[in-house]
Amino acid sequence: MTALLAALLAGSAMAGCTPEETDDGRGPDDGTGADSVLAVKIDNASRARPHTGIDAADIVYAEQVEGGLSRLMAVYATKFPKAIGPVRSARESDLELLRQFDEPTLAFSGAQGKLLPLIDKAPLKAAPPESDSKAYYRGTDRSAPHNLYLRPERLMKSAPGADALTTGFEYGALPAGGKAEASHTVRFPSARFTFTWSQSRDRWLVSMDGRPAETTDGPRMAAATVVVQYVKIRKSRFKDFLGNNTPYTETVGSGTATVLRDGRAFDADWSRPSAEDGTRFTTQDGEPLPFARGQVWVVYAKA
Repeated sequence: MTALLAALLAGSAMAGCTPEETDDGRGPDDGTGADSVLAVKIDNASRARPHTGIDAADIVYAEQVEGGLSRLMAVYATKFPKAIGPVRSARESDLELLRQFDEPTLAFSGAQGKLLPLIDKAPLKAAPPESDSKAYYRGTDRSAPHNLYLRPERLMKSAPGADALTTGFEYGALPAGGKAEASHTVRFPSARFTFTWSQSRDRWLVSMDGRPAETTDGPRMAAATVVVQYVKIRKSRFKDFLGNNTPYTETVGSGTATVLRDGRAFDADWSRPSAEDGTRFTTQDGEPLPFARGQVWVVYAKA
C-alpha cells in the first residue's frame, strides 16, 4: 500500500504518465465487476472544454473548488460512453458524497498528498492511472493536465444498471405547483452555470461561464432535471500546491433546494441523515418531489 501511495503522489505532481491512445491493452485486473457505479472526476477549467462523455452520465455533480472555480463529478450506471474526460484530481468532500453508493469505482488523476490515505481507507475502488494505466490515455488536441481521458470499458466490464443509483432520488410525473421558469443561473465566486429550458428538446440546456456547454461526441449538454442544492461550504483540512484552501461541500444534513424540471422551478427541502443514505427531496408540504426521467444535474450552491 505504501508503494501505491507513493505512485499516486508522483502521478499527482507530474500530471500523470499514461499510455498513448494507440495502446489497446486492458487494465491489470481486466476490469472490475458490474455491481457499482463509476464516478469520474472531470476537469472544468475553460481549457478543459469541450468535454467528452458527460452526455452519457446518469448524474452530474458540480462543486466549488479552489479559487471559486468549479469541477464536475459524472456518475455512470446505465451506460458507458467510449471515453470520458478530461479526468482530474479528487477532493475530500467526494468521499462523503460517494458513501451513498455501494463501493463505487472512483476514476481520478491524483489528489493532495495528505488526502491519499483517506481515499485508500474509503469504501470505494480507487482507480487512478497509476493503478489502471491501460484504461487511460492522453489526448493530442490540448496540453496536460487537461488532456487525460478514461476508457470506462477497460476499467469495468459493464455498466451496473439503474439499481446501483442509490441516491434517494425519485422519478415520476410532473407534480402540481412550481412556477414557470425559462432560465436559471447559479454563481460560484469564479464560475457560473446557466440552465435554459428548451421546449423542443424537453431538456435544460447547459451553459458554463456564459457559453454553451458543448461536447466532443454529441449535442449540447442538456439535463432532464436540475437540482440547485443549498449546502454549507467550509474550509477543508487541505490546500492545493499554491497554498489555496480546498473548499469542503457538506452533503450530509438538511436544507433547501430549487428543483428545475419541465420548464418549471419548485421550492424543495433536502435531507440526507448520514453519509450512507441517499438524498431525499420533498415539497414544502413534505411530499416526495419526483424528478423527470433522464440525466440529473446537482449543483452545490452555498447556503
